[in-house]
Amino acid sequence: MRVLFIFLDGVGLGVNDPQVNPFARVELPNLEGLLEGGKLIQESLVLNSEQEHLVGGRLETERATLLTLDAKLGVDGLPQSATGQATLLTGINVSAEIGYHYGPKPNQAVASFLHNGNIFSILNSQGCKTALLNAYPHGYFAAIESGRRLYSAIPLAVTSAGIPLKTQDDLMQGQALSADFTAQGWRERLNLPDTPVLTPEQAGERLALLGQKFDLAFFEYWLSDYAGHSQDMAAAESILTTFDQVLGGLLRNWDDQEGLILITSDHGNLEDLSTRRHTANPVPALLIGNRDHRRVFSSELIDITGVTPAILEFIHP
Repeated sequence: MRVLFIFLDGVGLGVNDPQVNPFARVELPNLEGLLEGGKLIQESLVLNSEQEHLVGGRLETERATLLTLDAKLGVDGLPQSATGQATLLTGINVSAEIGYHYGPKPNQAVASFLHNGNIFSILNSQGCKTALLNAYPHGYFAAIESGRRLYSAIPLAVTSAGIPLKTQDDLMQGQALSADFTAQGWRERLNLPDTPVLTPEQAGERLALLGQKFDLAFFEYWLSDYAGHSQDMAAAESILTTFDQVLGGLLRNWDDQEGLILITSDHGNLEDLSTRRHTANPVPALLIGNRDHRRVFSSELIDITGVTPAILEFIHP
């Protein structure tokens, strides 16, 4: 079985308050269709005896399961990106191991856990095919090589596993996606006018097609965290609308019998624009695919340490 892991940076499960929570404010027809009218908010998981698909604090529908994952992990302070992502990628409570939450980029202590074994290196050692589907422009590699820029946790895990990051050429050839899904940002912000631009629906279709080539395909979407720190409701609404359209293209082209789509995060942020800081909210885990597969995958998911073990068990039961 295969897993398509879509990582939404800085997305917690917030309350039903459209003044601060864009998930409560914006219409997301594809996501809400998956959840049979529910939104990505805490209230969607409240037990209601009149709705049979609400089971034990999780929302289970015909095609999707939504549950919460603890991101605080028993450590004081607000969850941070480096430790949260390292935990997602290793199955180790990295914050507890080092004694604090840390971010945004890994320090030496956090990096050591990623170097010593992560989901990509473990699966590769088992003969599986894995990939990070994000494309990186030439300037990114130059900045890394010069030391002007450091890897964040996800590309650090990938490169530590001996997997090359996808490049501008991969994007041009349709073998990767830009961080904003459509590559419009590559034209406007990176001044690369020849970059092919996709519609969000086409980006979703490409996600599905590329996901079928790997046992684990991973995509990192960091614009959600950026909008949260900016407290920018308009930007939040825009990126969520785009994401929902991508999701629509993905759902129309994904075979639920062949694998699962997992959408989750490292910490809260975007769901509460009343603050620039991260939140202590649980993060959502949204599973899409065959109902039996979803139930097996999520049977022991309680916090973000359970993600890597669940993936490993699902791909190699």
